[in-house]
Amino acid sequence: MNYIKHLTGFFDRIVQDRNLNPTHISLYIALFQFWNVNRFKNPISITRDEVMRISKICSKATYHKCMRELNEKGYLKYEPSFNPYKGSMVILFNFSEDLKPVQKRVSNSEKILPNLGQVVNKQETSTGTGIEQALVPSINYINKTNNLNISNLGEHSQNFENDNSILEKEKLEKEKSSAKKEKEKNVPIFDEVKTYFQQQNFPELEAQKFFNYFSSNGWLVGGKTPMVDWTAAAQNWMLNANKFNTNERPNRAKHLNTITKKDYSEPL
Repeated sequence: MNYIKHLTGFFDRIVQDRNLNPTHISLYIALFQFWNVNRFKNPISITRDEVMRISKICSKATYHKCMRELNEKGYLKYEPSFNPYKGSMVILFNFSEDLKPVQKRVSNSEKILPNLGQVVNKQETSTGTGIEQALVPSINYINKTNNLNISNLGEHSQNFENDNSILEKEKLEKEKSSAKKEKEKNVPIFDEVKTYFQQQNFPELEAQKFFNYFSSNGWLVGGKTPMVDWTAAAQNWMLNANKFNTNERPNRAKHLNTITKKDYSEPL
């Protein structure tokens, strides 16, 4: 049996049967697999649990309902077994013989098939019946067409990659531009810094130190993160400014600044 023609005939039948649903089709395909393993010999012995597992049917009621309806509609013959130690029997019908050959109609005049340049040559017999024969196109023409399609496909893919690279570059440029604008918005001028320090009763010298320090590192906090609020950084600068204002000389030990006179000629 030709199982391809059989399945084609089966699907031709279910197209016209509007009462069937995907569960019926799944159950029939599972039974067809059992029939295939049995080398298309009828009847086949089945077990409910195994068929439900293959057809992905979870409900026993749905299984029995679909099996009964397939039997009533003539897709198969079901002979249930009420013995738990003996499987039920199923007979599947051959639908490959139900297929009807498809006839192609050709007009009396010669026709040129599109895109292939095939010319239909018609000859008439003595009885008046027509014999149509299509002239096969040259294999070189087909190869030329395939090569042309492949080259066009390569050009389209190359253009697509170029478009993607252009879009990526434009996206990166927009991100850099927006980041630059955001950074410039948070960078103050010296007059703003000086005015803010004077409002906080701090001298202009501290404002100059603050401005010079952050201008040198690109207005980055910790040398990495762009500054979001320079006034907050100025507040921290003012809080820590007193730690650096001292009259003591750096790198000089404090015990050397004593006024006590010692006599180093006395023994210890």
